[in-house]
Amino acid sequence: MEVATLTAKGQVTVPKAVREALGLRQGDQLSWELEDGSVRVRAVTPLDLAYLRGLESSLSEWSSPADEEAFREL
Repeated sequence: MEVATLTAKGQVTVPKAVREALGLRQGDQLSWELEDGSVRVRAVTPLDLAYLRGLESSLSEWSSPADEEAFREL
C-alpha cells in the first residue's frame, strides 16, 4: 500500500513506486472513477480520454426526469 498527502491546493503526489509500476511520466493523464465512497485511479492514453469524454457527453440524454422515473425500479 502507498500513501500520499493531499495539499491545501487539492494536489497529491503519486508515490514513486506507483509511477514506476504504471510507467507514468510527466504530462501523463489519470482518470478518477468514483464508486461507492472510494476511487479508482488509472492511467489513460489521449485516445482513451477522448473516448471517455465522448461517452460521457452522450449519456446526458438519458438523465431527464422522465428517464429517472421510468428506470427508478431497475
